[in-house]
Amino acid sequence: MELGNQTINTEFILIGFSQNLQICYFLFVCFFVIYMLTILLNGLLFCTVIISPQLHTPMYYFLCNLSFLDLCYSSCNIPRLLFDALSKERRISVIMCLTQMEIGLILAGIECILLAVMAYDRYIAICYPLYYTVIMSWRLCRNITIISWFVNIIFSSFTIIVQPLVFCKGNQLNHFFCEALLLLELACGDVSFYKITMSATGIFTLLAPPVFIVGSYIGIIISILKIHSSQGRSKAFSTCASHLTVVLMFFGTTMTVYIGQSRSFSPYLKYVSLVYMVFTPLLNPLIYSLRNKDVKEAFKKIL
Repeated sequence: MELGNQTINTEFILIGFSQNLQICYFLFVCFFVIYMLTILLNGLLFCTVIISPQLHTPMYYFLCNLSFLDLCYSSCNIPRLLFDALSKERRISVIMCLTQMEIGLILAGIECILLAVMAYDRYIAICYPLYYTVIMSWRLCRNITIISWFVNIIFSSFTIIVQPLVFCKGNQLNHFFCEALLLLELACGDVSFYKITMSATGIFTLLAPPVFIVGSYIGIIISILKIHSSQGRSKAFSTCASHLTVVLMFFGTTMTVYIGQSRSFSPYLKYVSLVYMVFTPLLNPLIYSLRNKDVKEAFKKIL
């Protein structure tokens, strides 16, 4: 197909990490083990929260949602990564590539909002413990979940529906994933509409949630400092340590990739992308379960 004097691409080639077969086989084994552990750990955490009545609280409801998101997010990119590690051509159709990109953006956006809501949950639990069950009602929790899914699906799908992308500037993506910033570099015509939409989406998902999280933790720190007993302060800090670790790991890497990369996408950033695409879904259940006494006790009862 041609657009003027330009050929329209119908498929892309994902460069991945290496063309060396031995390295590819080694990466396949590593990522396969990571994927299996991710499915196992997130599945166990998800089932533990559902089965255990003592974990039926808003805090663990959102933790259960996070595990489900990590299951979906890792399944969105790692199977393709495993397939390409054993493939010579590594071709992917434009439709499949755009689908992978859209699903990845939707799930990442939901996780950003979810991490902000979890920070607010900890803020209410520590600063207003007597009003916790009233403020963090099950109705509010369900509404937040539904709205976050709906808003991110609309935001992520709006651009492509309104102005479909056409690609004619090459067919090679120096990545293991159909990265949105790389796809824009290969798109024909004016892509300013996409950049404006991505900037608005970035403000909504990558800037607003961290600001909200920082504000919540400022209130938490102020309340903790008012606690007289050192044991009480230690217990309050421990409830927030797991969530803060996940927040720093997820937002730190995503901001490194997306903020300040409007002109060109550095090929080295695909290694940074591994953190939030591959390792964060694996580490999230470990961080929350190993540092959470209630989860460990519930898991022991199930066993």
